[in-house]
Amino acid sequence: MSTFAIVDFSEFILQHSADDPAGLALSRDRFRDFPEFDLALCTLEARRKLRGKLPSWLEVPSLHFPYTLAAEQCSSEETAAYKAMLLTSPGDMHSSLCSIADLTGGLGVDSWAFAKAGLEVLYNDMRPELVEAARHNFAELGIRNVRFSCAEVKSGSIDTILGDFKADAVFLDPARRDSAGGKVFRIADCSPDVTALLPELFSHVRFVLVKLSPMLDISLGAAELGRCVREVHCVGAAGECKELLFLLDREHDGDYGITVYEDGGRFSFNPSDEAGSVACYSPSCEAGSWLFAPGKALLKSGCFKLISQRFGLAKVGVNAHFYLADDTLAELGPLGKWFRVLEAVPLDKRGIRDIGRRYPGADVTARGVHISSEELKKRLGSASGSGSAAGGAVHVFAVHHDSSGKNLLIVAGS
Repeated sequence: MSTFAIVDFSEFILQHSADDPAGLALSRDRFRDFPEFDLALCTLEARRKLRGKLPSWLEVPSLHFPYTLAAEQCSSEETAAYKAMLLTSPGDMHSSLCSIADLTGGLGVDSWAFAKAGLEVLYNDMRPELVEAARHNFAELGIRNVRFSCAEVKSGSIDTILGDFKADAVFLDPARRDSAGGKVFRIADCSPDVTALLPELFSHVRFVLVKLSPMLDISLGAAELGRCVREVHCVGAAGECKELLFLLDREHDGDYGITVYEDGGRFSFNPSDEAGSVACYSPSCEAGSWLFAPGKALLKSGCFKLISQRFGLAKVGVNAHFYLADDTLAELGPLGKWFRVLEAVPLDKRGIRDIGRRYPGADVTARGVHISSEELKKRLGSASGSGSAAGGAVHVFAVHHDSSGKNLLIVAGS
C-alpha cells in the first residue's frame, strides 16, 4: 500500500480538517511516513471542540493540541480576555501588576491572554506534553513574553516553580475531578487544594486569582477561602455562567463584592446590599409589558431583590426571579433577555391545552411551580426543546404570581 508524502504538520491539518479523526486512525498505515500522525489526530479532534471558543487560534493550522480534554476545559478567548482585563484595567487597584504566574497552564489560553495584555507570564503545567505544546504554540502565535515551567503544584513546590520569576499575581484553575474522574465542587477537593496553598502563595504575591466551578455556591466558596476574598466575578456567555472567578488579596480582610459580566455588560454589588434590599412585586401581568429573564451568570450572583429595587422592576414571584417593566433597560440587556408579554393565562389543564395548541413551537421555562420545564414541554407538545430563556421567537414561562396567588403561563415574544 502506498503512503502519502506529508509536507508538514500544517498541511496535514488543512487537508484533513473536515475528516473524521477516528476514520483517519484506521488508515494509519497510509501515513507511516508522517511521524506526528498521533499528535495530528488529537489536534484535529481538539480543533472540533475549540470551534467558537478560540477562533483566532484555529486560524493557525500549525498549533499543537496533544490532549482533547484540555481543549474541552480551556477558557474561551472572551473569558480569557476578561481575566486579563480584570488584572490590568487602568485606574483599578490591580492595574500596577506587571507579571503573573499561571500555575495550571493547560492549553495556555489564559497565559496567552495575560501575555497579550502586556503582562510578563510564567506558564506552568505538570504535563510535559502540554508544556511543549504551549512553548510551540506561543511561538507560532508570536507571543514572546512567557517563561515555561513543568512541575506539579503542591505544598512546598511554589518556590521551585517560580524560581527567579518575580510574580505580582498567581492564577490557578484547579482540576475539578477526583481520582476516579468524578466531578467535585468543594475547593478543598480540587487539585491543587488552593485553601492549603494560600499561605505559601501569599508569601510570594499579594493577589491570587482562582477559577472555580460555576456550580459552586459563592457564599460557601468565600467561606472556604476566608476573608482574603476581595472580589467574585460571574462570567457569562450566551446566557450561561461559564466561569466563577475569586480574586484573593493578601491585604484584604473584610467583605467581598460581586461582579456579573456578559457580552460587555457589567453589574456590581455587595451581598450586604442584596440582603438589605426590598423587592417590589407586580400587581398584574399585562399584555404589552416587558419581562426580563436574567441570564445564568446574573442568577448565579444571587442578586434577586436588588435589581428590582435599583431598577424599579416588579418581580413576578419570590422564587421565580422574573421581572416586569413598562420598558426595557439597556444596561441589563447583555445580562439577560427581554421579552414582550403577549398574554397570561392560568396554569391549569385548560391553559396548557390552549397555549400548546396556539404556540406549538414555543420555548418553555418553568420556575417556582409544581411542574418542571421538561414536563411542561411534553404537556404543551412544544416542538422546541431548548427550554432556554435565550431561545426562539415565543417563550412560555410557568411561574407563581405572588400578588394574585396564582400559577400562570406567561406567553412572551422575543
